[in-house]
Amino acid sequence: MLRFYYVILISIPYIIYYCTKMRIMAKHPKRFPEKRAYKTVRRVVRQVMINARIRTKAFGQENLPKEGGYAMYPNHQGKYDTLGIVYSHDAPCTAVMDAKRSKMPVANGIIAISRGFRLDKTNMRAQVETMNEVSKALSEGRRIIIFPEGGYFHNRNNVQEFMPGAFKPAMKAKVPIVPVALIDSYKPFELNSLRKVTTQVYYLKPLYYEEYKDLKTREVAEIVRGRIIDAMKQALGVQDLDRETFEVTEKDLRAEEYETWKREKNEIENDRVMSDVIDELKSERDERKEE
Repeated sequence: MLRFYYVILISIPYIIYYCTKMRIMAKHPKRFPEKRAYKTVRRVVRQVMINARIRTKAFGQENLPKEGGYAMYPNHQGKYDTLGIVYSHDAPCTAVMDAKRSKMPVANGIIAISRGFRLDKTNMRAQVETMNEVSKALSEGRRIIIFPEGGYFHNRNNVQEFMPGAFKPAMKAKVPIVPVALIDSYKPFELNSLRKVTTQVYYLKPLYYEEYKDLKTREVAEIVRGRIIDAMKQALGVQDLDRETFEVTEKDLRAEEYETWKREKNEIENDRVMSDVIDELKSERDERKEE
């Protein structure tokens, strides 16, 4: 977290400038089309990287579909995840973000001008509506980042279980599903250090509609997660991503941080359970329609 607060401190002039600029752009979307807005977002990202001494290496951009919309599904490690993807993704894209986290000053402006999506995790009906909006946007040719783990907190290079419901928008829109493997993306804003850090982004081969049209969301989630884990193991040169290596204990954190970790971990687990329930209910409804 040291780097996070350091960046905020030395970037105050930039924060004031870009927050003001993005507020104006958000009020006049017709004057600032998607490509122009995305250029501004990438300038913000590059400035953060310079001030925070972050370098990102990207691989596999040739795997990205050349035309039409698609959904990118990365593993989730920390605050820098979306920034690393935006930095290395030339075509305009946006993300689905937790409504609570999206209210932070710079994040709020980025989500606004990139026409992102805010997911209210406290309202199940609102979540369904948001995912329907995401599906519609994908059908219209937009490129959207969706984090299927539902959240993060000290999971580092360990990949949590994916929520099947997160794949509904892409499958409903029949667009390509692009697995994205993030490595060391937790380091910029989790480690208490100001040393230079390098993160990695791997765009893997897409899963096209013809490949997943007969699969259930749970099966797609397992395939995407498996591809990400395989790519990470190959990049890190390990046989297994050891869960125990990254397990958080009370000794690792201050008391209040540990309580926050337990609360957010429970929230993520609850989100996964609710996602599974919704997915099962939808499957039962579809089966009844077919009958």
